[in-house]
Amino acid sequence: MKYIVLFLSCYVLSVTVQAQQVFNLEQCREMALAHNKQVAISGRQTEKSALEVKAYRANFLPKFSASGMYYLASSKSDFSIPGGYLPTFVPDESGNLIPNLIPGTEANPIFNQYAFMPDTPIEFSLNKTAMAGVQLEQPLFAGGKIMAAYRMSQIGREMSQTNQELTRTEIILETDRAYWTYIQVRELHTTAEAYKEVVGELLRNVENAYHVGLKQRNDLLKVQVKLNEADLQLRRAENAIRLARMNLCQIIGFPLDTELELSGSFPENSRSALDELPGADIVNRPEYLLLSQQIDLKKQETRLTRGDYLPTVGLRVGYNYLDGLRLNDEKMVSKGGFSALVSVSVPLFEWGKGRNKVRSARLEEKMAELQRLDVEEKMTLQVAQAQHALDEAEFETELTSRSIQQAEEHMRLSKNQYDKGMETLADYLEAQALWQKANADHVNAQAKLEVSKTEYLKAVGQL
Repeated sequence: MKYIVLFLSCYVLSVTVQAQQVFNLEQCREMALAHNKQVAISGRQTEKSALEVKAYRANFLPKFSASGMYYLASSKSDFSIPGGYLPTFVPDESGNLIPNLIPGTEANPIFNQYAFMPDTPIEFSLNKTAMAGVQLEQPLFAGGKIMAAYRMSQIGREMSQTNQELTRTEIILETDRAYWTYIQVRELHTTAEAYKEVVGELLRNVENAYHVGLKQRNDLLKVQVKLNEADLQLRRAENAIRLARMNLCQIIGFPLDTELELSGSFPENSRSALDELPGADIVNRPEYLLLSQQIDLKKQETRLTRGDYLPTVGLRVGYNYLDGLRLNDEKMVSKGGFSALVSVSVPLFEWGKGRNKVRSARLEEKMAELQRLDVEEKMTLQVAQAQHALDEAEFETELTSRSIQQAEEHMRLSKNQYDKGMETLADYLEAQALWQKANADHVNAQAKLEVSKTEYLKAVGQL
């Protein structure tokens, strides 16, 4: 029992420690990349492409194979060679063979001597015939198809790596948006608390004045309405924090009910954000690299298509051993031997099929180049949009920062005027509302600025 209690205590302690963990932006990015399934799929695709490169590389090397056969058959093939009378020959004085003539009669003075040969039965059988051998095959020339296929596999591996990088940047952008949204709603919650405290202090002053007869009930009700609005804003901010935390937990792979805390806050930018970021260029974007690799792939496909209509030369060398082939129950063959074969295939005429297929492949290559040009213009436009959005977000942050100072001064002056009886309660409440709105606008502008930085880095391929 004590071991169970000890285990539960350790588990609760580990969960508590995990719940109290505080993370920064870089840690959230790393956890999101480690958790995301699309990143894992991209990694597996890269591994698969690397294995395909090794497989296509093997086409340059000779192929070895072995074969064997053992044949059993109960049937036999038999036939006979017909016999008959066969002429005979004898050598002459010079050693040449001449017909063996026998003196005859007056009617048939000379006739050849014959020998009788009976019919010869032949029985042929393949039963218990065995054959085994090893072969070596080496393509000498295949119209460039082997090299084209190998290069296509290399381009496929490069595209997999580029696609993995594209997935990585998309996950980082999604994580940054969730991270800064959490910071944003947390700061808005702080602003809502400060606004409620200001309105609450005003309510206490108005209540005291009302009780001594210095304020009307209508003024008290106005402040209470504002306090109710502040409570509602605070509740919305609390719910927004909960939802933002759950969204970030889902992205980085934590349970949705994890009490996640972030150590980051909005930085104070003393310099222009564009001065600190790299210049506008799209050549390093994964999308641009993918299009360039697609063009290279189409070029290799053209070479592969052309190779189908070029001569091919191959070499085959082997050693085979044969045992069997019985003739009248006597084994005829029981030996092995080497063999070599050079094959040449030359396409001659197919009614323009090859030429048309090559032209079709070249058109696909041109289409890929046009597609890259089209997307290049769109990506350049995206960079300009991201640059302008970043500039506007930075300018908005500066304006809202000034608005906070002006709203604070306005609220201070309005409070002094109100305390002296020179300003109405409605004017003072409006000053408080302007101060709260200026703070909220500044928080929203800071969150937009940080997200705009990430979007700009992604647009120029530097994320």
